[in-house]
Amino acid sequence: MSEPDLQEKKPLILIVDDEKTLRLVLRHAMEQEGYQVLEVNDGDQCLAVCQQQLPDIILLDAMMPVVDGFTCCAQLHTTFGEQCPPILMITGLNNQESVDRAFEAGATDYITKPIHWAVLRQRVRRLLQTQWAMAQLRRKIEHERLLMAQLEAANRELQRLASLDGLTQIANRRSFDECLQHEWKRLAREKAPLSLILCDIDFFKAYNDTYGHQAGDKCLKEVAHILHQAVRRPADLVARYGGEEFVIILPNTEVKGAVLVAQAIRSKLQAEAIPHAGSQASGCVTLSFGVAGMIPRPGTSPNELIAMADQALYQAKLEGRDRVVCNLVQVSPSIPER
Repeated sequence: MSEPDLQEKKPLILIVDDEKTLRLVLRHAMEQEGYQVLEVNDGDQCLAVCQQQLPDIILLDAMMPVVDGFTCCAQLHTTFGEQCPPILMITGLNNQESVDRAFEAGATDYITKPIHWAVLRQRVRRLLQTQWAMAQLRRKIEHERLLMAQLEAANRELQRLASLDGLTQIANRRSFDECLQHEWKRLAREKAPLSLILCDIDFFKAYNDTYGHQAGDKCLKEVAHILHQAVRRPADLVARYGGEEFVIILPNTEVKGAVLVAQAIRSKLQAEAIPHAGSQASGCVTLSFGVAGMIPRPGTSPNELIAMADQALYQAKLEGRDRVVCNLVQVSPSIPER
């Protein structure tokens, strides 16, 4: 810390000594150095003052009645912890035991009586410089910690956005691919079933031609919302597969369970009754569903499952759309009772 810095900051020195004469001499010496000065005559008063305002440094006499400097020093560290200012112990005892006791109590440094004033000035200055340097370092560390936390939050948000479809806010194709690969490998190890639902909005081009692309985007959002509501387990995933196509991954689910999910979606979509004057299947927006399921085998690819679901979806379209087809075996197009 440079000389201008010391003068500009006007450090506050707290003098704690039961000898009035020494307090006055210390006050004069410290004020000559440009410091602000407070003085008290015992450890209790020192603690009381520090509760109101922490000084930049404490000049603490070791030998005082009632509460001596060693006890006061320890209490200061107990009370203020890392916020405790540096403590320069002033002692008339120039022996190893007293020095050890001072440092054990938490003193930062010590000086013996009679005081060598040039040494006192330099030690006070050095302690202040160290204290300010540590304070700046703590501020820098805290600032970097906050920046790191903000960076981590930003990265998490970027990862979240990278996994979502921008329009519908459900998982995108990339997220679907990663999830399917993960579940395929996991369920192959566990020898457990995995089902897939591929669905497609019927006559969606006609919907855009009839109502416009903004209405088409709104329709995609509404359908995505219905699909998202239909899956409740954390491991299930609804994703936009591309265009007006959607896909649902259902781990630990047999085909018959996936069919029930598809039928529930179809029922919900019919209840919403989104108008679709350009549809040849209904007067409202409908979906065609292809459902497939299997127990993954180690060393194989999930492309077989996707192909089966895609074939089932194709069959649903051939059969007239607005229906659920499972592994090329049509499931009743009627809305099931619930």
